[in-house]
Amino acid sequence: MSPVNSRPVSAHVLDAAIAWQLSMDGANPVQRAEFAKWHAAHEEHARAWRQLGMLDQRFSVASGPARSALLQSREGIRRRVRKLGSGVASVVAVIGLALFAGERYLPLDYWLADQRTATGEQRTLRLSDGTLINLNTHSALDVRFDARQRLIVLQEGEILVETGHGDPRPFIVETREGSMRALGTRFLVKREEQGTRLSVLQSAVAAHAEASPQEQILREGQQVLIRNNGLGPILAVNMGADAWTRGMLVVDNARLEDLVREIGRYRPGHLGVAPQVADLRITGSFPLHDTDLALNTLLPTLPVQIEQHTQWWVTVAARVDAKP
Repeated sequence: MSPVNSRPVSAHVLDAAIAWQLSMDGANPVQRAEFAKWHAAHEEHARAWRQLGMLDQRFSVASGPARSALLQSREGIRRRVRKLGSGVASVVAVIGLALFAGERYLPLDYWLADQRTATGEQRTLRLSDGTLINLNTHSALDVRFDARQRLIVLQEGEILVETGHGDPRPFIVETREGSMRALGTRFLVKREEQGTRLSVLQSAVAAHAEASPQEQILREGQQVLIRNNGLGPILAVNMGADAWTRGMLVVDNARLEDLVREIGRYRPGHLGVAPQVADLRITGSFPLHDTDLALNTLLPTLPVQIEQHTQWWVTVAARVDAKP
């Protein structure tokens, strides 16, 4: 994609593009005329539509019950888990139940965190300073506000931060790899295997690797991977990076293996992909609150089939009748 097409779009425009995407299948002439008017109204509208991959019809959303489920997923229907009881016995008991249920292993920091979400759960917090934090699936953080600073320690997972205004204390998000100081902004922080990924959606953030004395400011539309010993190259923010806050996963020309790995973050158990189809490419949007539906929408587009060995072991494999 060109630099212009890869620039991030605002949340409300992406929401509108997703809504149009879901409604265009079977749209009548009046609806199509309204869409054309919306598409032409602003360059950002056209850019959002291109980023969703709909202009070249590389992906189409299923109709009927599938589309209804997609629409429902946008309403933000979220389940909340109960707070853990205090004491080591409660932690051990819950860890045992999670392992029995097929959950991934989680470090103790997750269970002892101030706030956390279960696999497939998302939650919104409003902090005492007015800051809004969206926790993605399988995430955990600690809130450590004092007279000197407002500190969030992200232990696991991913968060979207919209900082509150009018508080002179610096707002800092910290992980094992480094820290990020908000400069009046909206940004994503995601723990990955290789480090911490910072994506700036509005304003700017000062990033600092744990073992490096240098601090680097990232501007709106930029992302970087923070490792303990330094920062990686600065790249453009991925298209639809914050779509998960609205119940959707948006990808553009992604490897199937990467897409399946991301969907797997929202469901318990093992979700894998066969090597024969791992490098297939896909563009589209997928509902995160119904991962079975998300997987099934691959079937009309790619030569794959879903093999469900048990409730906890699912594989995306090559379709038996697919030509080599």
